[in-house]
Amino acid sequence: MEPQTGPSAFATSSIHKRKHLSEDHSPPFHPSCDSSMHNFTGSVNSLATTSGSVPDFVVKDEAATNIFTENLQIRGGYSAREESLKKEEESGLLKFVCVCNDGVDDHMVSLIALKNIFARQLPNMPKEYIVRLIMDRNHKSIMVIREPNRVVGGVTYRPYANQRFAEIAFCAISDDRQVKGYGTRLMNHLKQYARDVDGLTHFLTYADNNAIGYFIKQGFTKEIHLEKDRWEGYIKDYDGGTLMECKLDPKIPYTDLTTMIRRQRQALFEKIRELSNCHNIVYAGIDFQKRSEDGVIPNRIVDDIPGLKEAKWTPDMYGHSRFRALDGSTDHATNLKHLTEFMRSILKEMHDHPDAWPFKEPVDALSVPGYYEIIKNPMDLKTMSERLESEQYYVTFEMFLADARRMFENARTYNPPKTIYYKCATRLEAHFQSKVTTLLQSGFKIQ
Repeated sequence: MEPQTGPSAFATSSIHKRKHLSEDHSPPFHPSCDSSMHNFTGSVNSLATTSGSVPDFVVKDEAATNIFTENLQIRGGYSAREESLKKEEESGLLKFVCVCNDGVDDHMVSLIALKNIFARQLPNMPKEYIVRLIMDRNHKSIMVIREPNRVVGGVTYRPYANQRFAEIAFCAISDDRQVKGYGTRLMNHLKQYARDVDGLTHFLTYADNNAIGYFIKQGFTKEIHLEKDRWEGYIKDYDGGTLMECKLDPKIPYTDLTTMIRRQRQALFEKIRELSNCHNIVYAGIDFQKRSEDGVIPNRIVDDIPGLKEAKWTPDMYGHSRFRALDGSTDHATNLKHLTEFMRSILKEMHDHPDAWPFKEPVDALSVPGYYEIIKNPMDLKTMSERLESEQYYVTFEMFLADARRMFENARTYNPPKTIYYKCATRLEAHFQSKVTTLLQSGFKIQ
């Protein structure tokens, strides 16, 4: 698939044609920054870090020692990045500050540096427009600053105190700091500051196609639940942008989410311990690449996995699906054979369709730079075919459906509605759904 390329930064709408802005009903904003730069770095003190260790664990293999307890403390890329940046803040290497046009020389220098980042990352946005909003005294800017006092990103927004919401104007991170968690950490600081200092409850922003994925990850939705009379006429209306909303939770510690997640996980495992002892045993991993004496990698049998039986697993749970062949066979091997033939016929129908050409190969990262920064779970017909022919991946029809839907959704997420790629995805998906329905009626049924 060859989607349209876009700027590498996440940002609000780069379509800058301003349609309408009613008279500003809010009083002039007097910056709360006064003459000093507000540094709101740091975690919520009431949520002190708790130990990630879990007592009474039995380890079946010495190599597995500490695997569980370490992962309990930091699990997943999001938590790891947040924890790492939080430590940098605590050490003074990184800080997040609120700056506004208050006439202080240092603040003006920082605003100009942020303007340069926005201009570089938002090439379609006129520089004069960026300067006008950043320097407007009704706007605030939350900046990411690394030692030695270098601005590496930020977000500019306008709070409407009486309406208790803010409009995000620009949001970007410099090239060398992208995909490292800075954008998420910046948004978390913005949420905490806007809620606790500005007293706001919602954010609104117009996002272009390149920014929608980022904002969705930060808790924004395309459904606007904020009462229309609170925002209509206050915010700028853009051609081609998508209006998105984020509601601020009054209790979430946005700048200390990892501690909250750790405590929730700890509470969950304590509840599990009340019901079962299976979680107390950590088994060594399976060397699935280990070859037999004749040099062949053997097919793994699921019930060979240590600990499954102890966890009350039974063979009928493997490959459990709502779909079964009409012959009523309960034999797993027979069902899997029928299922593979069924999926192979659907995949061929898709591959032969005239709208399938953008999806036959994985997207080339060199031809479409930045694609994999937006699409984190890519999918294409070639990958689906390889998974199918392995006869080990699609053990349920639901897994096959999920990959197909992901492929269509990726195309619509990355490409604007008027592009050929978006239209091909919609037409091919309709064909896919039609064929699935037809084949189900002729050969498969849903239990």
